[in-house]
Amino acid sequence: MRFQTRSIIANEDVEGPRTIRTLNPATEEVLAEVSALDAEGALRAVEAAKAAFPAWAATPHEERERLLASWLEIMVEEADELARLVAMEGGKPVAEARLVDLFPACEVLSYYARHLHELLAFQPVTPNQLLFRHWKAGYRFDPLGVVAVITPWNYPVGIPMAELVQAVAAGNTVVFKPASATVLVGLALGDMARRAGFPPGVINAVALPGSVTDTVLDHPDVAKVLFTGSVDIGRHVARRCADRLAPCVLELGGKDAAVVAADAHLERTARGLVWGAFMNSGQTCASIERVYVERPIAEALIERIVELTEALVVGDPMAEGTDMGPLTTASQRDLVAHQVAAAMEAGARPLTGGRLPEGPGYYYPPTVLVDVTDDMEIMREETFGPVMPIAVVEDLDEAIRRANGSKFGLTASGWTRSGETAARLAAELEAGVVSINDHAVPFAEPTGCWGGVRESGLGRTHGRFGLYELVNIKYVAHDAGDAKASPWYYPYDADFGNFMDAALPALYGSGSGKVRSLIRLSATRRFIERVRKGTLLRNIKALW
Repeated sequence: MRFQTRSIIANEDVEGPRTIRTLNPATEEVLAEVSALDAEGALRAVEAAKAAFPAWAATPHEERERLLASWLEIMVEEADELARLVAMEGGKPVAEARLVDLFPACEVLSYYARHLHELLAFQPVTPNQLLFRHWKAGYRFDPLGVVAVITPWNYPVGIPMAELVQAVAAGNTVVFKPASATVLVGLALGDMARRAGFPPGVINAVALPGSVTDTVLDHPDVAKVLFTGSVDIGRHVARRCADRLAPCVLELGGKDAAVVAADAHLERTARGLVWGAFMNSGQTCASIERVYVERPIAEALIERIVELTEALVVGDPMAEGTDMGPLTTASQRDLVAHQVAAAMEAGARPLTGGRLPEGPGYYYPPTVLVDVTDDMEIMREETFGPVMPIAVVEDLDEAIRRANGSKFGLTASGWTRSGETAARLAAELEAGVVSINDHAVPFAEPTGCWGGVRESGLGRTHGRFGLYELVNIKYVAHDAGDAKASPWYYPYDADFGNFMDAALPALYGSGSGKVRSLIRLSATRRFIERVRKGTLLRNIKALW
């Protein structure tokens, strides 16, 4: 397999003075030595993006759509190679890489390649104020400039593609910093964009050590920062951006809860919870990390969950039939092992898993814990690993209260066959995304936005609201300028005083007083000389 091992700036391969070593998490063997940039290289990337911005911002929507379609064509043609690279560098099984990385990436490319011109078209709005009804008003969606996209290692295709596509579709240019642990995948995406025909400087993919990233965050020409990662690093990003009043979007993970009602479909729910907790070895910001199940269904559900969990095939992510591979980094496995051990010491009981395996690779078995309490670290802090803690509750009130009792709030799910219960869960679960009888899958829907509340982050990615994060939403009010003066222009003479005195009750009053005020208003010189009577008459119904 050919690896892209150099940064791509203005569509040219660029060497750097540093090195990032990327590993295969299943074997702990070195995959490649990647040439990494220093601060000077990071500045060069920003300068390239800045230089490319004016021409790219002026590029018609239809041409942007054509380039996105070309990128999609390359991704589909090279899907097998890209999925294998994700498996080799990130550790998820090849089939799962296709499902959770390539599928969402292709979907977002396809969506914007077909609908961008509609999403960014000028949106006319009829003014509500009667004196403004002659305007041609509405919203433009103009690009911001250079956008920094900083992404994590857990979904090295799915997460960056959702953000890269929206950023360049909106007319921005990008400096894209993939995570060091999956830097080969990130550089491969940059190479695909280059081969798809994006002009030099529109998408710059850079291998940057974390210590150099502040060069990009602090750059005055970076108009906005999109960051996905941990809460601690997110706070750092927010502080750097705040120092220069630069906006940022932060997606910082979660401690997502699943609430299971007593009437839930047992088999569907058990399979959904197992997939939602252990997909990508639990390394998902929206992974199920807490389950609250009503007592009447708890025993049967837990028994089925354990059966399904023990049937999972854990092993080589390159092998067909593997359900779960290793974690991506040694430090992440250590964190998972620590949280499980601490929970067990505090009284939690593993029904399966819970022990650190021997041998090479960053493996950890899928683990089901019961007898957990909400004060345990494994129920409070993000685990980001293959662990499903299950708490039995007496009713939905308790389940919802405990589900909401977290400093996080990215996504949540409710499991029920009742439409009434589903509506209640959708309304009362405090999260940016709520799914009923499924979990995490809205990430793959390009019309659905993504983001959370509290420490799960700021702003939104994906969908219309994610796109609007990447544009200047510009309200335009166009007066033809064919009248010598507007009613509110100077002088503030006695006639203007009479005009304003009558205008307020005429526009906003009611009953006979409104009629008398309209008569008074129409008698003023200001009204006779400056108000557009034809526009007023055409919209006279708006007064009542």
